[in-house]
Amino acid sequence: MPRGKLETLQDCEDLVNGCLFMGTGGGGGVDWGMGMLKEALADGLTLEWVDAEEIPDDALTVTTYGMGTIAPTSPETLAEIERVGLKDRYGDRSMEEAVKELGKFLGQPIGCIVPAELGAGNTPAPLVTGARLGIPVVDGDYAGRAIPDEMQGTPYLYGKHSWPFSSVDRWGNVAIVTYTVNPHMLERIGKMLAVAAYGNTTMAATPLPGREMKEILVRGTLTKCLNIGRAIRQAREQGTDPIDAALAVTGGWRLFEGVVTGKEWEDRDGYMFGTTHIRGTGPYEGQTLDVWFKNENHVSWLNGQPFVCSPDLLTLAYRNGEGTTNTLIKEGDEVVAVGMKGLEAFRTEFGLNEASGPRYFGFDIDYVPIEELVAKQQTGGW
Repeated sequence: MPRGKLETLQDCEDLVNGCLFMGTGGGGGVDWGMGMLKEALADGLTLEWVDAEEIPDDALTVTTYGMGTIAPTSPETLAEIERVGLKDRYGDRSMEEAVKELGKFLGQPIGCIVPAELGAGNTPAPLVTGARLGIPVVDGDYAGRAIPDEMQGTPYLYGKHSWPFSSVDRWGNVAIVTYTVNPHMLERIGKMLAVAAYGNTTMAATPLPGREMKEILVRGTLTKCLNIGRAIRQAREQGTDPIDAALAVTGGWRLFEGVVTGKEWEDRDGYMFGTTHIRGTGPYEGQTLDVWFKNENHVSWLNGQPFVCSPDLLTLAYRNGEGTTNTLIKEGDEVVAVGMKGLEAFRTEFGLNEASGPRYFGFDIDYVPIEELVAKQQTGGW
């Protein structure tokens, strides 16, 4: 069966850049992801993923991810951390401890790790965790993008519960939650643990047998991210457009180009909320694009009218093809907005209203598939 492998630093950079492109503004930072990958390479670890069919049907699979806000840590929070005497015990290896703790609680070995989402941090971290623990990592994830909530993942969509789960933060605090009454409470409890840890924790959750994992896995996404990153780099090297190269891999669309004129944001309840404002340039001169995010980008307005919304993907990338996160994007940045089709399964009435559409996020907006919006835009409908 096909496998993917990262053998060089260039491979790692390509994977991270591809994950960043698919992260829609969230999914963890490049520094976290590259830091873990560099250390793993230096330690001689084998960084690879396997096809889902290599995982036995009766193997116990779990998904691992960072939980919490992507907002920068404030000076006040840093002072509070120092005041209460916290010391960084696990650093970037707390995810390993979360897997160990959940395995210990369940009383059986973990046979496979599944990334929860695509992102510059939340995809490399499970990959390195699996390598350090000797557990295979599957080529796929449960979202096909980065997401802020449990409800935008396929386990929720297909009625799989994600408890029990473990939470281990960098300070060494360990929590095992044996049961939550529904996925909404799992998300809330997880975020509150992250808030208690001053922003972030790492979790191991969604224990499923291999056969059930295969039913809901978004397959091949790690290989896809590596291919996106390679396409972006090779386009730069050849002097061609890296955005076009990435879109050729993803089947997406160039939506808008412009300059960031401002970003309002707040750190609340374990998320970073805000809106990025972009003034059009070039062929988009005189137009505007506004993008609302809850960690990731989810709702947008082109010239004041509702535009691309989740579950479809909207990524803001720089002209050299590199994606960015909502933590770092700032006034004056020149960006290209690109769109990609989200998972078809989330376009159902349940998927839109209860999990990932604009009304789920609190906006009285009718979801319109991105392909219809692009066709309208190309025919001068805006």
